[in-house]
Order: sequence, then C-alpha cells, then structure tokens
Amino acid sequence: MGSGIEYEAKLLDVDPEAMAALILDRGGHRVGEALQRRLVYDITPGDPGRWLRLRDDGTTVTLAVKEIAHDGIDGTTETEVVVGDFDTTRVLLAKLGHTARSYQENRRASFTLGGAALEIDSWPLIPPYLEIEAHDAGTVHRAARLLGVDPAALTGENTVEVYRRHGIDLAAIAHLTF
Repeated sequence: MGSGIEYEAKLLDVDPEAMAALILDRGGHRVGEALQRRLVYDITPGDPGRWLRLRDDGTTVTLAVKEIAHDGIDGTTETEVVVGDFDTTRVLLAKLGHTARSYQENRRASFTLGGAALEIDSWPLIPPYLEIEAHDAGTVHRAARLLGVDPAALTGENTVEVYRRHGIDLAAIAHLTF
C-alpha cells in the first residue's frame, strides 16, 4: 500500500496449472487464490492513462489511483489505500459524484518466488498470463530467470493493452464476468 512506481511485467498466454507447478518446483510458495472484483472509474474523461480502481481481492479491499506513463516494466504509478468495505466505498464514491465505468472480475493464484510476487491471472475472453511484481526491475527479471523465462519475453503492457492484443476494447465492456 502507499504510493510509488509499480515494477511489474507479464508473461502472456500461460497454462495456469503448468505455471503453478513450475513456480513451486523452482522454490516458490503458494500464497492463495481468489476471485477478484473491481470497479473502474474515470478520473479525467478522455484520459485512459489515469483511473480510480476499487478492488476486493478476497482478503483486502483497496482504493487506488493508477497512472500509466508508458508500457515499460516501471511505467505505472499506483497510489493505494486499504478501505474497510467494497460496497460502502462504492456508495461513498457515488456520493462524491463518481460513476463506475465498469465492473470486472478475474481469478488470481498468488505465489512468491525470489523476492517477487507472482500472480497467475485468468480474465474472461483472453488467455491467462503471469504477472511478476517486485520492488525493482532487477528482482522482476531475476524471478523470470528462476522460471527459465528470458526477461525479453516479458511485457510491461497493462491489462487494457493485453485485451487490445486480442482485438478487444476492455474500456467498452461495462460488465466483465466469467
């Protein structure tokens, strides 16, 4: 939680079961699995690089401002705070004049490996991907190498761009569920 640059990259089109087994085989640890739900709000109309996200990850509910400068491993800044309740925060945001642009769900299996957080994300309509996040780019790359993945195979694209790779405009989908 807090504010800062997110150092994260994705390995696209993974087999979730095979990737989970590989992470564990290489010394990783399973943290948990959850169905995540989120509401996405536009902050400034016409600026797709900045948005507000209310997310329930199954354990913690957070409110964050996401700001994308570029699609690199260090291209996103996130300012995030834990909030007490998803529905109460949604009501509070509505009272402040915010209307959610979309509701989204994804399934996430979480692991740790080599000082990094690894998330196998499954979203509707696209193949699953692995997200590697750490406190710096070097740790992200080391975790990838522990899995036998060349860091050059990783992308810093956000989920909107991953959907675009599949010909889908995520911003045009108001209700994304399984």
